[in-house]
Amino acid sequence: MEFSNKGQKLFLILTAVFVANAILAELIGVKIFALEDTLGVAPFNWNLFGQTGSLSFTAGTLLWPIVFVMTDVINEYFGRRGVRMISWLAVFLIIYAFAFAFAAIALAPAGWWVTVGEKQGVPDMQAAFAQIFGQGLWTIAGSVTAFLIGQLVDVGIFHWIRKRTGGKHIWLRATGSTVISQAFDSLIVLYIAFVIGPQKWSISLWLAVASVNYIYKVCAAIALTPLIYLLRRLLDSWLGKPLSDELKSKAAAA
Repeated sequence: MEFSNKGQKLFLILTAVFVANAILAELIGVKIFALEDTLGVAPFNWNLFGQTGSLSFTAGTLLWPIVFVMTDVINEYFGRRGVRMISWLAVFLIIYAFAFAFAAIALAPAGWWVTVGEKQGVPDMQAAFAQIFGQGLWTIAGSVTAFLIGQLVDVGIFHWIRKRTGGKHIWLRATGSTVISQAFDSLIVLYIAFVIGPQKWSISLWLAVASVNYIYKVCAAIALTPLIYLLRRLLDSWLGKPLSDELKSKAAAA
């Protein structure tokens, strides 16, 4: 792909933000948090598929809305090829990050470091480090598979809607692509990581947690739609109308 200097800069910036957030989301996604307890309110006592209690989310959901916005902006200016390239790059770097996390776990810890966190309630720093960063292969496989499938579905739906609306209604293609792609993402990652994986979640627990995470992602996508319009306006102004129109035209035709 040949871009002007500003086009190249934009692609580089979007790639950096996208990949950084994707990797961070994968690393912190091992934590499951309770929404009501985090907010300091009484549990809603929801009942989904027989599961009750506080609403449970993976911590990675905090960052995925940013990934959604970046995906839609990249789609808008660089098309399918741009999104696919960045998605494959993100997958490679996620695997790369986990590979070095496992390598770090395998390093022999300094004796004094193992107990340095005792006063903070962490008696064994090596065990804590291994538990947090040593996500099982099932979790890694689930995350990478779900991420890649979700991105490929997202870009396909985005351009399908774009062609049928003639480039209008960015809110429709941005939200529509997220609504469908994140159904795949939310179900796949938890199924591979926690149902097939060693924790052996029940189907009801899988569906309950996946549903809550999916609803959150959809709501976040809708809430962030104005941000996509704002970013588009700012980028159009920065790029200049001729270059902006050229990039969008190439993206739509790709």
